Amino acid sequence: MRRPTSCQLALLLLLFLNLCRGQGSDSGEGRSDSGEGRSDSGDGRSDSGDGRSDSGDGRSDSGDGRSDSGDGRSDSGDGRSDSGDGGSDSGDGRSSCHRCDSHLSCNCSHGGFTHIPVVTDRALTIDLSCNAIATVMDDDLMGHTRLRALDLHGNGLAAIQPSAFDSLWSLEELDLSDNQLAALNYRWFRKLEALQQLNLLSNPYSCLGSPPLFQGLVRLRRLAFGGPALEELRRGDLSGVTQLEELTVHANNLTRYESGTLADIWPLGHVTLSLHGPFLTNMPVASAVLGDVSYPETPITLEDLHLIGNWSVQPLRESARKRIRHLSFRNLSVSDEAVVSLLVVVDGVPITYLSVDGITLTGEGRWEKASYTDQRSIDEFFAQDVVVLDVFKFFSLLDLKFLLQYPRRVSVINSKVFVMPCITSKLLVNLQYLDLSDNLLTDLTLVETLCGDHETLKELRVLNISGNPLKSLSTVSRLVTKLSKLTHLDVSRTGYISMPPSCPWPSTLRHLNISGAKLTTTTPCLPATLEVLDLSNNNLRGFTQHLPVLRELHLSGNKFLSLPPGQLFPNLQTLTIHSNTLNMFGRLDLQSFRRLESLQAGQNQFVCSCDFVNFLQSALKGHEGIHLTDGEDNYVCDSPLYLQGEPVGRVHLSIVTCHRVLFVSVSCGLVLVVGVLLGVLLWRLHAFWYLKMTWAWLKAKHSSRRRQRHRVVEGSEALLSFDAFVSYSERDAGWVENFLVPELEEPSESDSGDPRTSRSLTLCLHKRDFLPGHWIVDNIMSAMERSRRTVFILSENFVQSDWCRYELDFSHFWLFDGHAGGEAAILVLLEPLSKDDVPKRFYKLRKLMSSTTYLEWPREEERRPEFWRSLRKALRGGDEDD
Repeated sequence: MRRPTSCQLALLLLLFLNLCRGQGSDSGEGRSDSGEGRSDSGDGRSDSGDGRSDSGDGRSDSGDGRSDSGDGRSDSGDGRSDSGDGGSDSGDGRSSCHRCDSHLSCNCSHGGFTHIPVVTDRALTIDLSCNAIATVMDDDLMGHTRLRALDLHGNGLAAIQPSAFDSLWSLEELDLSDNQLAALNYRWFRKLEALQQLNLLSNPYSCLGSPPLFQGLVRLRRLAFGGPALEELRRGDLSGVTQLEELTVHANNLTRYESGTLADIWPLGHVTLSLHGPFLTNMPVASAVLGDVSYPETPITLEDLHLIGNWSVQPLRESARKRIRHLSFRNLSVSDEAVVSLLVVVDGVPITYLSVDGITLTGEGRWEKASYTDQRSIDEFFAQDVVVLDVFKFFSLLDLKFLLQYPRRVSVINSKVFVMPCITSKLLVNLQYLDLSDNLLTDLTLVETLCGDHETLKELRVLNISGNPLKSLSTVSRLVTKLSKLTHLDVSRTGYISMPPSCPWPSTLRHLNISGAKLTTTTPCLPATLEVLDLSNNNLRGFTQHLPVLRELHLSGNKFLSLPPGQLFPNLQTLTIHSNTLNMFGRLDLQSFRRLESLQAGQNQFVCSCDFVNFLQSALKGHEGIHLTDGEDNYVCDSPLYLQGEPVGRVHLSIVTCHRVLFVSVSCGLVLVVGVLLGVLLWRLHAFWYLKMTWAWLKAKHSSRRRQRHRVVEGSEALLSFDAFVSYSERDAGWVENFLVPELEEPSESDSGDPRTSRSLTLCLHKRDFLPGHWIVDNIMSAMERSRRTVFILSENFVQSDWCRYELDFSHFWLFDGHAGGEAAILVLLEPLSKDDVPKRFYKLRKLMSSTTYLEWPREEERRPEFWRSLRKALRGGDEDD
């Protein structure tokens, strides 16, 4: 019995769950599957095996076949909505499918849908296979005018309304196979003029119906129809089908066939027929079908045959009569008698290609009875999955020289061949291509197969022994050295773990495949004549062999950290190195390959640095002279972490990341420029002065408070040692020393009669009274604390003098922070000076000049006594009368 498909299993599960929940019955059409209870003797399938009722998806077929209860649908039994894992509920109650890729191909298969979901009308391909869609309504596919391919196979689909496909004007591929369509309607296809491929296999219809289904499908090129219930094919059923590239007909239970039904299709490409029943019980039908599709250039494949005697082979005489050249069998069971009969039937027929895929030999291989037949036209023989029921009784092939001496291409694949005797090998005198892959050959039996050191297979060009448990590469190289015409050798998927230091090879060898082994290193064992070398899927970390004529190198699936040196391969045109551990590669790496044209380097662990991203994006656009043949989506970042999984072609790195040095340089330059400009601005606004003075004042004030606390502890008061502290410019020292000091510190002659006014005043001068070794700020603050008044000798020299400004700065904070009132400051102008000449940072001094009367040094001699009297009065605080 043939196993059920995954779609059928999924459908059965959904239906079983629905039935367990008791979701209704088919009360509308009252129909049952016509195929129930019928088993297919050819393919072993039974239509009744699904135990399915039309109400399994929770709908009733009343009216238009859609349930009117609620939203028109119910859960599919497993608690999921119709949208499955890729859909949502649309506004009109229909579920939606959003699983569409960038190529507008939407995969909505295995989604649990019970109705056609809403899919974007821009979709080019929609796969709705393996769901539980029982009906396609007229409006389900409205608007999909751009759709090219629609797959509905494996749904249990039982009804399609006549206009369901009318809007699919651009549809080229339609798959309705593996459903429950008991009858086919020509109106489904009347608007599908662009249709090129149609699959109607495995549905329970017994005939194609009338009028002809395919009348308007003028572009149809691939057609597949039939199933276990197909019983009749009538002339005219395929009316309108004029030429096909592929025709597949499953008619294992065909009982009636009108001759000529398939005869009008020409040209006819490949034909696949399943005629199990007719070959066993209705040979005239089988003969008629084969007669209608047999042409010399049309390859024919026959499936699911059981040839047990001479009579079972007779339908093939029709094909032999038409001189066919390509004959294939798939899933074939054959006896010795049938083999002999087949060889007799095709005696002299110019068959050039004979293939058997999945053959069971029930006999002992005694085919020598057909040794008189002429099989010299057979050029290629292909056998795969050969099973010999009694291998120990199977007769030797030594008597089959009439079959073995002609073919030039022989393939025996996956057939448990452990040895081909040397005598048999010597019979293959014309053999140019030998494929013994996926068998049981060992190093020892390979020696026997290739006759050791004896000459054999002199014409052999291609040898494929991949997938065999071989261990020694040196043994293979020694055995093939004598094959003087060998150009291709495939020893992939073997057990090689190392290479010998050197190996003999035929000088003609050009293609060598050692992929899928366990090699960790390479040696000069590799022939220098190679043009194509495949070392994929090994454990290589490097490759340093010089191969001057190599054109293609395949290194995928290894552990390379970087590209191999291009200087070793001056003629290399194609390099495949995907699925390794490459971190990055660049322009310089590829420039070492002088003739490299195509590269596959995707699926690696790329570090997405700026240089690599910029280079690869340029290469993907074709600007680097190399074609990346594996596509943009295969180049994905592995690091840094925030870019992991992001395609390199869509990565956008910031300037900060890519040009860090330049960014830092420019940033530092900008910061420097801004700093300079800010410094100039702050200088112009005297901000530095304010900061300096604030700091100095705070420090001096702290010292002053410390002295005050010290005096409080001792219980003493501040000692006033001076009547005035004099602040002046060094350039005005002459006036201070020659006029101010003598006048104020010596008793005045004019006031000698008044003891209050005749008392001399004590002045504090920085030259004379500041304590050496002390900080200047402390000296200034100490002098101001011990003086009753402060006299500012203002002049242009005062304003311009750095020392004077320095002294005035600190005095400014003391005088105007609340420790002394405005009367403690006495302003003396040696020369005319407006407040605008005073720096703006001394805003309180400027305000004082605006609100307080100041003394001006008179130029006239006669006014000076009055000046001195006013100054003394100010210094004594008003004790002196005018």
